[in-house]
Amino acid sequence: MKRLKFIGILAILFLVACAPVVKNPALLPSNDQNTQPGSYKEREYRIQLGDQLDIKFFYNPELNEQVMVRPDGRISLQLVHEIMVAGLTPSELTDLLTTRYASELKKPEITVIVRSFGAHKIYVDGEVTKPGVFPLIGFVTVLQAISQAGGMKETARTNQVVIIRRSEDNKPLVSSLNLNKVIDGTDMSQDIPLKPFDIVYVPRSAISNVNVWVDQYVRKNLPISISSGFGYYPSTL
Repeated sequence: MKRLKFIGILAILFLVACAPVVKNPALLPSNDQNTQPGSYKEREYRIQLGDQLDIKFFYNPELNEQVMVRPDGRISLQLVHEIMVAGLTPSELTDLLTTRYASELKKPEITVIVRSFGAHKIYVDGEVTKPGVFPLIGFVTVLQAISQAGGMKETARTNQVVIIRRSEDNKPLVSSLNLNKVIDGTDMSQDIPLKPFDIVYVPRSAISNVNVWVDQYVRKNLPISISSGFGYYPSTL
């Protein structure tokens, strides 16, 4: 398990090293100044792979179905068979189904309900209490995602939290955020809203790296306990 986590961290660091670093978080793709909680513009949800859909027929309840969007983006329904739905909004799918069923039903009245969200996930790793994969439901900011992961450890470098996002051409774009400014309220724009498949990586602070080095190369190699006679005092970083 530790080996897998180590490999995962190496992969994140490789992406950080190779991808362009964006100092201004507003430059991340699909992230504009109007996406802060107070002025967030509601946009109709688009159906994703793995979503659970309820298809309800007002006058023909025998055709009601609950289906999951397959990995190929399609669903299978009675009478009209397979339909590509990934990327459509629920209202667009409603219009499409109404058209498709018009030749089969006298008066198709159809409602599409997204029952659960399958593809919207984010990844939180690094110096957090419980790193892992978390569902992205609605408006979630970086700090809120870190809170879902149990919060940051004392060893976290809070002024250089890394966000890795895929651009439209599938290239990683990296942003470095200073969450200290969010915590003290001086710059709330640093707490950007996350998008599906974003990676939040909280690096280890410089002082904690010193502590690890001392523990590995000093404490464990001295014939006496370092706490019994003297201590070490790393310089302020």
